[in-house]
Amino acid sequence: MSRAFLKNETADDPVVIPARAPLPPGVTNYVTPRGLNLLRAELDDLEAERAGVQTTEADENERSRQLALLNGRIALLNQRIASARVVDAHDHPADEIRFGATVMLRTVSDRQAGEERRLTIVGVDEADASKGCIAFTSPIARAMTGKKIGEIVSLRTGRGEEVFEVLGIVYEPG
Repeated sequence: MSRAFLKNETADDPVVIPARAPLPPGVTNYVTPRGLNLLRAELDDLEAERAGVQTTEADENERSRQLALLNGRIALLNQRIASARVVDAHDHPADEIRFGATVMLRTVSDRQAGEERRLTIVGVDEADASKGCIAFTSPIARAMTGKKIGEIVSLRTGRGEEVFEVLGIVYEPG
């Protein structure tokens, strides 16, 4: 059986630090004020977890592995926070889709005509499609940017072209 399917780790195994949400090279790390607060809260949680591991009486090898993992995650998070550029949605035209906008869309494509969606354009770390929060780097966010109420957004997907009408644009207070 391949080692990939086994959970038994040894002290000699390298520590694998999970990557953060991808941010394309050269792209500014835009965040909402809420997104920056979430990053800082995540950092606080990781630092508290690290402090707990440092004081535990676990096996020295296991404690070293846990600390290496936590230190790596904290380092990646600190880099992301340091590169964050908070976008104040109050600087955007209220009638145009930009970063931080919550957009109401209606599908006008044949197969799903009339279906309505609510999407908010956020930073890559705050994105959660299940909550309607999409990264500004996503194809739908790029297609919507600059559109106004009543305009059409066209998006080519694996299932064909999807077409939406912009019904509303709201900028939530910071």
